[in-house]
Parts: sequence; C-alpha cells; structure tokens
Amino acid sequence: MDFTLDTGATAWILTSAALVLLMTPGLSLFYGGMVRARTVLNMMLMSFSAIAVVAIAWTVAGYSIAFGTDVGGLFGSPLEFLGLAGTDDQSILAESGVPFLVAAGFQMTFAIISTALISGAIADRVKLGTWLVFAALWVLIVYAPLAHMVWGGGLLSGDGPFAAIAEPVDFAGGTVVHINAGVAGLVLALVVGARKGFGKEPMKPHNLPLVMLGAALLWFGWFGFNGGSAGTADGTAGLAWVNTTVATAGAMLGWALVERIRDKHVTSLGMASGVVAGLVAITPAAAALTPLTSIVLGLAAGLACALAVGLKYRFGIDDSLDVVGVHLVGGLVGTIGIGFLAVDGGLLLGGGASLLLVQTLVAIVAMLISAVLTLAIALVLKYTMGWRIPEADERAGIDITHHAEAGYDLVGALASRRERSWTAGSVGGAAFPHADPGPEPRNQAPDDADRTPVPAGPGPGVAEETTRPAVAGEPR
Repeated sequence: MDFTLDTGATAWILTSAALVLLMTPGLSLFYGGMVRARTVLNMMLMSFSAIAVVAIAWTVAGYSIAFGTDVGGLFGSPLEFLGLAGTDDQSILAESGVPFLVAAGFQMTFAIISTALISGAIADRVKLGTWLVFAALWVLIVYAPLAHMVWGGGLLSGDGPFAAIAEPVDFAGGTVVHINAGVAGLVLALVVGARKGFGKEPMKPHNLPLVMLGAALLWFGWFGFNGGSAGTADGTAGLAWVNTTVATAGAMLGWALVERIRDKHVTSLGMASGVVAGLVAITPAAAALTPLTSIVLGLAAGLACALAVGLKYRFGIDDSLDVVGVHLVGGLVGTIGIGFLAVDGGLLLGGGASLLLVQTLVAIVAMLISAVLTLAIALVLKYTMGWRIPEADERAGIDITHHAEAGYDLVGALASRRERSWTAGSVGGAAFPHADPGPEPRNQAPDDADRTPVPAGPGPGVAEETTRPAVAGEPR
C-alpha cells in the first residue's frame, strides 16, 4: 500500500507529541514540590535528564525493539529501524497518513515520561549518574520489549495467545506505562533502601503550589497522551478527551472523600494526587468506556489510590513520592476495570468474564516481566556503580552537596556555590575554583547565632567553611 500523507492527522500527532513531552517537565514540578527544599533541584533533574537519555536510546534502538519485526513475541528486531531509519509506508500510523518519524517521535515521548515516573520512588538519595545509566538500560531492556508485547504484535497484544480468550485492551499505556513504571519504582525502592529518617522524621512537601502547577501541566499534557493515541483527529480522539476529563474529575472527588472521612480535612496535595490517579486509570480505557462509566472508573481509582499510598509505612517501603500507590495501583484499576466497564465485553455491561480474565492475566504478566528485568538491572548497578549517595550528603541535602546549587535564595543565601569564595577542592565530587567573594550582602544575619553552615561534602580539599543566613522553615 502506498503511503498517503494526511496533514490533519499529522498535525494532530505532532501536537499530541508536544503535549506528551510537556508532561515530563510538568512531572518535574509535581515531584519537585513534593520533596524537601534541599532536594528539589535533584528531583527535577531526574525528570529532565530522563528526556536526554531516553530520547537518544529510543532513537538508536528503542523504537526498533518496540516496533520492529516480531522476535518470539517478546521484542522487535533491534537493528531494523536503527537510528529511526524507516520509510513512511513502515509507519505504525501509516493507515492514518502519519509519517514514520512523526509516529516514532510520538512514541518517544511515551518512553520518556514512563522512565521519568520511576524517579519519584527513589527521591533524595541516589546518584544522578547511576540513575542515568538505569534510565538508558531500562528503556531498552524493559520498556521497549513490553511496548512490543502490547502494541507491536507481541505476547500481550491482539496477536498473542491471550487473544484466544478475548482481545486485550490497552489504549494508551496502562500496562506499558503505568503498571510497568509502578513495578519498577517498587523494585528500586526495595533495592536502594529507605531515606535516612524515613518513618521517624517529617518529610513533608516543601512547595504545594509547585505540586498543583505540576498536576495541571500533567493533566493538560495527558490530552495528547490519550487523545493522540487514537492515531488521528477523529471521534475516538474526542471520546478519549472527554473520558480523560471526567475520569480525572471523579478521581479527585474520590481521593477527597477518603481524606475527609479518614483525616477530617481535604488537602491540595490529595486533590493533586487524585488528578494523577484519575489520569493513570483512564489511560488504558479511554476509548473503551462511556463518559458515565469513566466517572465510575475515576472514582474507584481515587478511592483505591488514596488508601494505597499509606501502605508504604505499614510495610516499611520508602516509595518516596507514591509511584507504587498511584501508578501501579491506578494502572491496575484502569487495566482490570476495563474488564468490568468496557462497552464491548465488560462484565457489568453483559459481556461475560472473558475480557476481565484477559485484562487480569495481562496485568499479572506485565508485572512479572517488569519486576524481573528491572531487578536484574538494579542489582547490576548496585554492585558496580552503586546507588546511594553518602549519608552525610543525604542529610545535608543532595542539591548543595552534589549539584553545588540550592533551589531557593530567599534571604540572600547561596543559590549556587559558584557565587562565593571557595578554594580549589572538591565537594560532593565537584571541583570549585577560587573566586572573588564580592561585598557582603546587606541582609546578612546580624550575628553568627543566626547562621547555619553551608554543608560540605565528604571529599577532601575544602579549605574553609562558608556560612549563610538561616532560612526560616527550611528543612535541615
């Protein structure tokens, strides 16, 4: 079949790809606001750096592994589209008239946000270098093969063995994105271990407006995530748009209801988390449900995720920013919920149990594959590069000790160690030349009693201690 360009469909997928790419900076704001002030920059960098690493890995081989010619139902031929070398008639959206590179770029943004989601489970305590290597390996070894299994004609697709029972449904990534990232987050939280003081010291979000802004950008970008998965600008994209809106609204109210009954008050953090829970749940089901049943699914996701996030304290697992409680649980609610609520084949709509059985089996298989492969990568990195930063650096704050920056300069304090006098040496592995300190700031504290030392890393070579004014309310 000769490829025929559809400019409208192409414009919609390009727009959707831009929206999905925006989700990762939005995630960085969402996650950044949820951590303590002294680690906000590192948390945001983990999302931003995922864009760089995954974009390259996807271009080199990730796309080919995901959408190349099937190899045993497990992955695509790694060399078939090496470097995104493909023709428009090989586009996975060729029937919609979308060129090869546009479709491949759209799928790249899915791989990026899926990888970035995992970082919330290991906030405040891991080496950025190890994270970057993990991101590259994970997208090639875990994400791309699972994408092939679900969307590329593999084991968990409509061409796989489960289709003999009923055709599996994953419209935009309940298994590939959210269950996959949620399981990976759980595995890393177990391998890396808890933050110092977890369960004993307060680790409250430092900037809730930042969290709300991040949630808003995620919601906005998600219309590209779900609407773009229709492959063109048509009625299916419209249905996905509406279902994405109302399911998220239902999840916000479900989460708020749990907080009101359990805690006697509704919080902005809870409502923002409800937004994400609803978006996660509707992702696989956006084209399979009606608007009314989407509200039901969203409500169920809000209730389930709000209850699930507290389990980490009961089990002692430091899933720092609730990747497991929101993405794994929300992904399971959405994937399995299709079996109950789908217009075509849903149990509660008279379709029998076949679709419910398939959706459950697919979810279980996806969890097992993600867990085993992620664990292998995590353990190799643990015993080679190492995951944890030194305990002293963690307590002082990873931003200043490993990135030589602070997220906020509220009273003339250091925003970056490059701004003040440092003798040549190393702090947290970074070298700092001597510089002219310049005049003392006018709003400096009147005496040393109100000062706190800028934490120094464990490395030798720091010749003097620099002080700055204490910032009221700053986590220590």
